[in-house]
Formats: sequence, C-alpha cells, structure tokens
Amino acid sequence: QVQLVESGGGLVQPGGSLRLSCVATGLTNGNYRLNWYRQAPGKRRELVATISGTGVSRIVPNDVKGRFSISRDDAKNTVYLQMDNLKTDDTAVYYCNQADSWGQGTQVTVSS
Repeated sequence: QVQLVESGGGLVQPGGSLRLSCVATGLTNGNYRLNWYRQAPGKRRELVATISGTGVSRIVPNDVKGRFSISRDDAKNTVYLQMDNLKTDDTAVYYCNQADSWGQGTQVTVSS
C-alpha cells in the first residue's frame, strides 16, 4: 500500500520561499511518476508539477513557471517542490500524488 506524507508547508510572506517534501512508502522501485497538486479555497484541484521516474520534470501552470521546481531523491523516497517568490495566489493546500494515492496535504499560506 502506497503512503504519501507531505511536510514543509506554513505561513510565508509574499516573495518568500518554501520547500515542500513528500515521503513515499510502499513503492517497490523508483520507476514511478510523482506529482504535486494544489487546491485553493473555492477552486478545483490543479496539477502543479510532475516528475517522471527518470527525473524528467514539468511545471504546469504558467503563473508558477520560473518560480517553482520539482525534484526527487530516490534514495530517500522523497519528492520536493521548491517554491520561490511566493505570491498570495499560491495560497492553497498542496498534495503529493502517485497514481491513485494521495497524501493528506500541507497548507501553504502566503500573506503579509
């Protein structure tokens, strides 16, 4: 059974940075895609970033390109989402996803 546990969220001022982590357990090898989604209040959950088993990554929303990056450390079974120059519109619950499995989410609040 796959389990995903996110951490690293919190309150940050506009322009600040956060790095989210997601530890994945129950996966038998490193050849799997990992994703970060986010859901802001009153909005649909959206895909933010994805990384393949070979490390090919893609940032999806245009408004975070150049500010967010995704990486993985298979030795630690961990995927990261580095978020820089955060904006108030980035406020959301951020979720780690692998196939049909989801983490519990971590709250990111960007506010002055």
